[in-house]
Amino acid sequence: MSINEHPGEVRPAPDWWIYRGTGRPIHDIQVADLLPPPPPWRNFRGGPLPAHDAPPDDDQDADRRLGVEFHLAERHVDPHEVDMVNAALYLRRPLLVTGRPGVGKSSLAYRIARELRLGRVLRWSITSQTTLKMGLYEYDAIGRAQAAATVAARRGLDGDDPMEPLPQIGEYIRLGRLGTAFLPSRLPRVLLIDELDKSEADLPNDLLSIFEDGDFLIPELERMRHHTREVTVHTADPGMTATIVDGRVRCRAFPMTIITSNGEREFPAAFLRRCLRLEIKDPNPEQLAAMVANHMLDPHGEHRDRLVADFVTRSATNDGLPADRLLEAVYLATSGAYRANDEAWQRLIDALWRRLNPHLVP
Repeated sequence: MSINEHPGEVRPAPDWWIYRGTGRPIHDIQVADLLPPPPPWRNFRGGPLPAHDAPPDDDQDADRRLGVEFHLAERHVDPHEVDMVNAALYLRRPLLVTGRPGVGKSSLAYRIARELRLGRVLRWSITSQTTLKMGLYEYDAIGRAQAAATVAARRGLDGDDPMEPLPQIGEYIRLGRLGTAFLPSRLPRVLLIDELDKSEADLPNDLLSIFEDGDFLIPELERMRHHTREVTVHTADPGMTATIVDGRVRCRAFPMTIITSNGEREFPAAFLRRCLRLEIKDPNPEQLAAMVANHMLDPHGEHRDRLVADFVTRSATNDGLPADRLLEAVYLATSGAYRANDEAWQRLIDALWRRLNPHLVP
């Protein structure tokens, strides 16, 4: 089916939807003005709010992942997916997103950020070595000690010169992506916790406290709060700093948190209780065609519709294929590699679209 066809009547979006699922940015209004107050048990009052209370620019991450055009329409989106994103916004709860590799779980975070104009996505990629503290902050104690020793040595050499100040502790603390997402702000940040099922067993349980309380402590700053209440530290946003009071980071707007999982493990019941859950389905032909058009590939549809149909058939017989393999095939076709009934092209497609499951026999 061509993306330009309009099958049937588009279902009106429910009045309570803020996010519509198209990735098309809203204008002339901010999500903070659209959202109702949080439930009393999810009301966070962190501060102080920064003087410049606006999320950092996207830095083209969304363009790379979603494309620069807006061909995805409301008729293409899964209403259940949009329901669950809006429920997470209303309830200030994390959204645990499952589905096969390549169906667009991570892209959902960038679509939300672009559509609601929430700025740069804070992507925390999880590995088997990831700990909670790595996501919250890091403190370079060795670097600070070396800098202090250098200053002390210079003071000893040049006693007549004005006293050079010792390095401030905030210069050696940098908030991680998780910690930055919980800084106080009027607008929620979009936090992507990517592939949580790769983590060690303890990490999901370690996340429970910050998900429930919306704050965390930096002990190195908490210990000096009696003589230095406010400390400026670096954040995970390039070139940005934040002021921490009494060593504690407290959120005001709970971040729009997308947690992705490939379904490779079971999570603890206590963790699941604090999340809403969404399973993303394989994209249908219309959604795939819209994705290709968003990336400005094959604007006249010369190869798109045929490749979309072939991709859907091949995906169904190969236990699923990642959608970016379709983009790569269309790009190669529009770059001149495609020749109808060409054996070399078929070999190339076979190599691009081979099944991902190592347990299945080719």
